[in-house]
Amino acid sequence: MAFQEPQRIYRNSLLASCPDIEGLEAHLSPRIFKLNQTLHDPGQKVDTVYFLENGICSVVVTMENGKSIEVGIIGREGFVGMPAVLGADHSPGRSFMQFAGHGYALSAKVLLEESRGTAGELLLCMLRGVQGLMTQTAQTAACNRVHELTGRLGRWLLMCHDRMQADDLTITHEFLAIMLGTNRSSVTMAARVLQKAGLIEYSRGHVRIENRKGLEKAACECYSIVHQEYVRLKLL
Repeated sequence: MAFQEPQRIYRNSLLASCPDIEGLEAHLSPRIFKLNQTLHDPGQKVDTVYFLENGICSVVVTMENGKSIEVGIIGREGFVGMPAVLGADHSPGRSFMQFAGHGYALSAKVLLEESRGTAGELLLCMLRGVQGLMTQTAQTAACNRVHELTGRLGRWLLMCHDRMQADDLTITHEFLAIMLGTNRSSVTMAARVLQKAGLIEYSRGHVRIENRKGLEKAACECYSIVHQEYVRLKLL
C-alpha cells in the first residue's frame, strides 16, 4: 500500500475552505513573517501572494507629506496580494506585518493557473477574501470621517483580537496613531477612556483585552458591520 502524506490542516480560512486545494499544496511555501516585514511595496508587481495562518498584515497608503494611514488589515481570514487575482498586477499601497506570524507564500502565476483549472471555484473562493477586504476598506473610510477616536480604537482592537485570537497585543502609541490616522496624544487619551471603563489594560507597547463584550459596546457600529460580513462570507 502506497504511503500517503497526511492532509494539512489550515488555520487560514480561505485555504481551509477552498475546493481542490490539493492542486495548490505542492506550491505552498511555509514562511515566517517578522514584525514590520514588507510583503508588497506601493507600485510593486504582485508576483507572490501570502496566506497568513497567524499574525496580521496592515495595508497602508502614504500621502505626499509622508503621513500614512491604515486602510485595511488581513489575517487568517484572507490573503495578501489581492491585485493578482483582479488583473491589476500592481499593489497600490504598502502591505507589511503589523503583528509577526507565519503562513504560506504562493506564486501569483500558479494561483491564476490553478484557478482556471477548477471551473472557477478556486477563483470564487479567493474573491470572497477580496469582498471582505473591500467591505472593510469602505467602512474604514467612512469610520475615519464620522466617528470619534474612542469608538474607532475599540473597532480596531476588536478586529485585531478576532484575527490574533489572543487577549494580549503588542502595539506602541506611535503605531496606533499611524493606524488610526491621528497623533500619539489623542491615542493615549482614547486608550485611557477604554482603560478607565475596565475594557482594556494599556501600558507602554502593550494592550490587553479585559472585557470583550464591553469593548464591543464601546466600539463604533463599523466593527459589527464588517464583522458580520466576514461571518456571512464564512471567513471568521
